[in-house]
Amino acid sequence: MADVSLDFQFTSSINKVWTALTDSDILAKWIWENDFKPIVGHKFQFRAEPNKWWDGIVNCEVLVVDEPNKLSYTWESAGESTTVTWTLTEGSDGITNLHLEQNGFSEETKARPGAVEGAKSSWMKIGEELKKVLAE
Repeated sequence: MADVSLDFQFTSSINKVWTALTDSDILAKWIWENDFKPIVGHKFQFRAEPNKWWDGIVNCEVLVVDEPNKLSYTWESAGESTTVTWTLTEGSDGITNLHLEQNGFSEETKARPGAVEGAKSSWMKIGEELKKVLAE
């Protein structure tokens, strides 16, 4: 079972959602500044505002690019190394389902109250930002 597992539905086409996941400029509008390229093996960073608990940097490496169905990359931040996987499916009703899984949290992190829930909550907020970007 995934540590974090979320589903988002969008009225945008699967190709538009894929572009929002893989275009660096669009990604910056709903996650953070980045130097992402949809190329397996590409190392990139997400850069957010640092705070007293976190330097604001997420180091990543692209693992899977299966346009427009699946995108996966490592997510290393604050000493934790996980894998983020986005799976896209388009329904006959024109709704695009975007499934997010984040796996690999350490047992220490899983044992910390609210740690995994905090990640889930952050992804839910990010999903809301994506919805706004897709509506533009």
